Amino acid sequence: MIFSRKNYLDQLTGKPKGSMIKIITGLRRSGKSFFLFRLFKQYLLQNGVDEEHIIEIILDDRLYLEMRDPDKCLSYIRSRIQDKEWYYLLIDEVQLMSDFVDVLNSCLHISNLDVYVTGSNSRFLVSDVATEFRGRGNEIRLYPLSFSEYAEVFPDKSWDELWEEYALYGGLPLVASEPSVKAKRSYLKQLFATTYLKDVVDRYGIKNTEAMNTIVDIISSSIGSLTNPNKLQDTFKTVSKESLSAVTISQYIDYLEDAFLISKARRYDVKGRKYIGSPFKYYFTDMGLRNARLNFRQIEDTHIMENVIYNELLKRGCEVDVGVIEVVEKDDQGKPVHKRIEIDFVVNQGYERYYIQSALTLPTTEKRRAEERPLLRVGDGFKKIIITKDQTPLRQTENGITIIGLRQFLTDENSLKL
Repeated sequence: MIFSRKNYLDQLTGKPKGSMIKIITGLRRSGKSFFLFRLFKQYLLQNGVDEEHIIEIILDDRLYLEMRDPDKCLSYIRSRIQDKEWYYLLIDEVQLMSDFVDVLNSCLHISNLDVYVTGSNSRFLVSDVATEFRGRGNEIRLYPLSFSEYAEVFPDKSWDELWEEYALYGGLPLVASEPSVKAKRSYLKQLFATTYLKDVVDRYGIKNTEAMNTIVDIISSSIGSLTNPNKLQDTFKTVSKESLSAVTISQYIDYLEDAFLISKARRYDVKGRKYIGSPFKYYFTDMGLRNARLNFRQIEDTHIMENVIYNELLKRGCEVDVGVIEVVEKDDQGKPVHKRIEIDFVVNQGYERYYIQSALTLPTTEKRRAEERPLLRVGDGFKKIIITKDQTPLRQTENGITIIGLRQFLTDENSLKL
């Protein structure tokens, strides 16, 4: 089963040769290696590149163990370049090489070498892109399969079948390729325990693995809910009957973000035009991993749909925050009361902004008005959208708010502009 990952291939092939290091980051097992060494390599060969001009180094393969030595790796790369034609360097899991930044910067001095690398650690790579490469590194974040990517290889399945599978088992390519429910569940559970958590524990030398596991469980159970290390500290004490400092919990969360397992949405004061401090919202990069962590027992359609929408927006290159609006309303006695109401997502894409509410269903006028309420308090002219799982045609309310069905939102890449 081959997923084309066309959007990422277009991004990669649209970059200029030689002047920038193309760095493909993302969650482990999301398909980075297959994308670079199969799909991109195939693209190069189909466009006339001689295979001898493609230099492949797979650092998590024992055959390339000595290439983790930066001097040996650089010497090998130089030895492969025999003429003045373009060469393409593909390095997998570059963070396994010591001093990899020096090696890659040295490669930039080779005028006919175009460099592409993958990496699975956020802090280790993204910070280096911004600083060490001095503006000559370009990150492409590769996510698990979007819903539309998932659906493209199952043309005979209905929307309901596709959504149920995707919402439950996520978009990791190998999971999508597994034929049975039992195989999907087993793979996801094993992957979480033996790959993701083990990587985090080994990388950061975590001794209290039981505490780390408890924090992962708590975050898995509270996707899309406002929280912070202090709140998690209280929950941890309730769950485990032990204490864990907020500082340690904050470190654990950072580690999970660095491994691309979760991402954080900050709160944005829409009218004050500023970010608010904690609490934050956390979402899982892949729903299958989150559900497997909870043994597929805590499946809430509302939270899962919100998480999927959040991930879809990130995959489209949007910046996504949680919107907060300060309002003054009267209580039952007619006295003014200051309140904060929330918009699920404040979405920035280039010069455009969208305010989005996620609503599982809109069965009544009262429910629709409740979802519209925070949107109508924004007070600017940017587009306001309610996404509902209901099979509803695209329409606008009398207040100018767009209502779009989840299916159309996920399958039409231009759905925000409709």
